[in-house]
Amino acid sequence: MTTKILVTGGAGFIGSHYVRTLLGPGGPGDVAVTVLDKLTYAGNPANLDEVRDHPGFGFVQGDICDADLVGKLMAEHDQVVHFAAESHVDRSIDGGAEFVRTNVLGTHTLVDAAHRAGVERFVHISTDEVYGSIDEGSWPETHPLEPNSPYSSAKASSDLIALSYHRTHGLDVRVTRCSNNYGHHHFPEKVIPLFITNLLDGGKVPLYGDGGNVRDWLHIDDHVQGIELVRTKGRSGEVYNIGGGTELSNKELTGLLLEACGADWDTSVEYVTDRKGHDRRYSVDCTKIRAELGYEPRKDFATGLAETVQWYRDNRAWWEPLKERAAL
Repeated sequence: MTTKILVTGGAGFIGSHYVRTLLGPGGPGDVAVTVLDKLTYAGNPANLDEVRDHPGFGFVQGDICDADLVGKLMAEHDQVVHFAAESHVDRSIDGGAEFVRTNVLGTHTLVDAAHRAGVERFVHISTDEVYGSIDEGSWPETHPLEPNSPYSSAKASSDLIALSYHRTHGLDVRVTRCSNNYGHHHFPEKVIPLFITNLLDGGKVPLYGDGGNVRDWLHIDDHVQGIELVRTKGRSGEVYNIGGGTELSNKELTGLLLEACGADWDTSVEYVTDRKGHDRRYSVDCTKIRAELGYEPRKDFATGLAETVQWYRDNRAWWEPLKERAAL
């Protein structure tokens, strides 16, 4: 029997890779996918070209805050995997209203419609940024939420709203919280694709503060693997951290990108004023998803980064128009 899955934000970076994986040759084979995407600046229909002709693929351009549209789609689907979000911290600092609207009100619209339609499962994709900043050690899923940016505060709110529908109404809600993602098809405002594309064009890269902020890097292949484990084997009402296991300071990451792109530090790096409220370090404890679901990251960072750089070398036609439109 075919499971009908509604994927919100499925034209974005992670959502589109999830859809391509589900409907690709290595996918489960028993699913049909409808993508609901507003096609904001970060949503790109070309990200779905590989699966556009798949008989199990459908696309609806629309807003997750549109209650009538969302209600109609929920009635036609068995499960939801919810990626749609405003996700760039810097943009949230400049103006947080759209982050609250999409991430909080949009999630409420979806989860309420899922409850009313009797959807069997709702997987909510979140971020490790909801935990705040940690100087040492790693956060388990039970750590209090202490978000510091308008973006992460909106995501923390969306987590709590989604989980409230499990506790109040018994809806099968499962939440994933991932570390920093990287890979192909990544909109070039985030650090890795921004730095790669700038360096490939012979430009400079902006390094915040002293470059000492630390992130754990997760390849999108591994993130999608973790999400599928949670969707198919996870427990209702539970939160699962998904990490990649490679912690690097931004300065260390910059050095690796310079080397991969054949650039040097003195002429290519520009130190810039640090981001307001910049979290110093993120680190998630993945013991739970490893022990319960058998998750293990498979893509080592050196290989993943080399493949990512090569993809941007080979796909200028994909990213150059995006940078031009966004004035990046």
